Amino acid sequence: MERQLNQWAMDFEGNCDRILKSIIVAKAQGAALRVGPELEVTKSGYGCEDHFLESDTFLHSMEILTKIIRDTRVQDILLDIGVPVMHKSARYNCRVVALNGKILLIRPKLWLCDDGNFRESRWFTPWLQPRKVETHYLPSAIAKELNQESVPFGDAIIGCKDTVIGIETCEELFTPQSPHIDMSLNGVEIFINASGSHHELRKLNTRVRLIQNATMKCGGVYLYSNQRGCDGGRLYYDGSAMIFANGELLGQGSQFSLHDVEVVTATVDMDIVRSYRYLPSHGLQSRFHEGYQRIQIDYSLCDRGNDYNPHWKPTFPIELHLHTPEEEIAFGPACWLWDYLRRSGAAGYFLPLSGGLDSCSTAVIVHSMCRIVCEAVKNNDDHVLSDVRRLVKDEKYTPKDPKDLANHLFYTTFMGTEHSSKETRSRAKRLADIIGSYHVDMSIDTVVNSVVKLFILVTNRTPRFRSQGGSNAENLALQNIQARSRMLIGYLLAQLLPWVRGKAGSLLVLGSSNVDECLRGYLTKYDCSSADINPIGGISKLDLKSFLASAKQQFDLPILQEFLDATPTAELEPSTENYTQSDEVDMGMTYAELSLFGRLRKVSKCGPYSMFIHLMHIWGNELSPTDIAAKVKRFFHYYGINRHKMTTLTPSYHAESYGVDDNRYDLRQFLYPGWNWQNKKIDTLVTKFEDYDRLD
Repeated sequence: MERQLNQWAMDFEGNCDRILKSIIVAKAQGAALRVGPELEVTKSGYGCEDHFLESDTFLHSMEILTKIIRDTRVQDILLDIGVPVMHKSARYNCRVVALNGKILLIRPKLWLCDDGNFRESRWFTPWLQPRKVETHYLPSAIAKELNQESVPFGDAIIGCKDTVIGIETCEELFTPQSPHIDMSLNGVEIFINASGSHHELRKLNTRVRLIQNATMKCGGVYLYSNQRGCDGGRLYYDGSAMIFANGELLGQGSQFSLHDVEVVTATVDMDIVRSYRYLPSHGLQSRFHEGYQRIQIDYSLCDRGNDYNPHWKPTFPIELHLHTPEEEIAFGPACWLWDYLRRSGAAGYFLPLSGGLDSCSTAVIVHSMCRIVCEAVKNNDDHVLSDVRRLVKDEKYTPKDPKDLANHLFYTTFMGTEHSSKETRSRAKRLADIIGSYHVDMSIDTVVNSVVKLFILVTNRTPRFRSQGGSNAENLALQNIQARSRMLIGYLLAQLLPWVRGKAGSLLVLGSSNVDECLRGYLTKYDCSSADINPIGGISKLDLKSFLASAKQQFDLPILQEFLDATPTAELEPSTENYTQSDEVDMGMTYAELSLFGRLRKVSKCGPYSMFIHLMHIWGNELSPTDIAAKVKRFFHYYGINRHKMTTLTPSYHAESYGVDDNRYDLRQFLYPGWNWQNKKIDTLVTKFEDYDRLD
């Protein structure tokens, strides 16, 4: 039986309650084995971060573990619980196996996750000793409560009376020589994997393939448990607990849901594993494999002490369900926003709604959040309804529909200037009306002109836009003051709009800059992209367009086609007969190009020279080497001079493998000397390519 829990970093009491609830539900469903997410006592995964450096975290974790395994309601079921443990003054990410108030084994994680968002070795030590087991002496207070002085600590397996269980934790599944291979050759039939794997677009496919291939190759039952929910930061853990047997899916938990506790169960006839493994190669290889220490226990997983019951039936394979990327965008950030809102204590969300595609996407994600909440309330989820009533401060309130809920929790404002078009203003207002946000339509020219007049008064110089004969410096400064004024006014409105409506509390400000614009630095530092959190900051422009096209049908929002058809523009410069501001023209590159640059830079780890070579293979039939070189140079020029903006980037929902978050994910400097040597190398290669073309 698998669990997916919505744990919260450092919420020891709440995490304890959710773990106990999951075990109680498992017992009620007849489960003999319970597997929970990674580090679930502190918060599944590594969400506690540097709190793992504090000895208090380890003390409280052991206290909560003791409370759980001694609880009279959770006896007579084999428990696998994720706990950080200090052994010989070193910190380990561990699985604790317990039964009837006793700890049977503490199994430390062999291999740690140190890529992407994670720096696990900053907080923990990898065990790095397959099959080695030591004696761990429990803290005196814990030993007294459990009446148990010591416990085996290390890489061992659990031998029940009728089967053998082995442990593989999160990252270990992703390693080339995964532990399940050796364990399968040592008689392990059930593999349990507690994970803290966060959501990223299209990432679930990878997890499914790894688990499916593991059981197709080695045979066995694989129980995969994962955290679900916001970790108090940029990540959303997307659940999807799974049970596989011999490559076939027997059970799958929901990927996106508001349930704090979800239990996935399956009944398996273990004879199918033994039959599946009846291969000469499996038997021969098992003869030459070093054995594991086996912790033998007087416990059965299969017959449960009863006679054969003809009504017991094994769980039959089911069809795997994978969301499309568009659905992932609709559900993942929406659930993240709900978790963040209900745990922050804020009165709702505030969004500067510009009438463009990005802020529209953010608004539709909030609309999706309201839809998900209303669906949960409709399905009698009392916990969600309790959160709703607490947020709106009305103990009798029940939302009629998503629009009604949005009117209580979602505030939008169009902050126009003389350069804003009637079309964008109209789109913003009509979208707000359709989804139900409390909308304010205003002009900020008075504020902008006041700041410009102050500058004129102090310097006796009048800046002009480029179309009026001004320099690039003047043009950029006049655009930026509009953008930065929106941030200041936005925060004022976020603090006072609830008060205007006679409500208590303040609002969380939502940002709406996408990952491609952040990569290019096409945003103003401390403009309205500066916010409390940003649900689309890790999503590409192309994926956002696909999301809106899907949401138009799925959410019955025909107005979204107008946003898709509109030319992306900041509307910060005056329009003339010959000029209308366009984002892609301003950037000097398309969003499709930016997405490709981002993947090559981050995922493929390319510098300018290797990126040029890659793009020659991709674009060589359409563009000349000179043109490709110019695009690469332009990208890295603007990437370099704008990198400093990432140091103040609004915390964003992490959804893309080439995210640019300087503070967590994309660890690169923010002051660059230029790319002189790299550009010279590119120029040399361009000359060679052109010489080849001339010879041809």
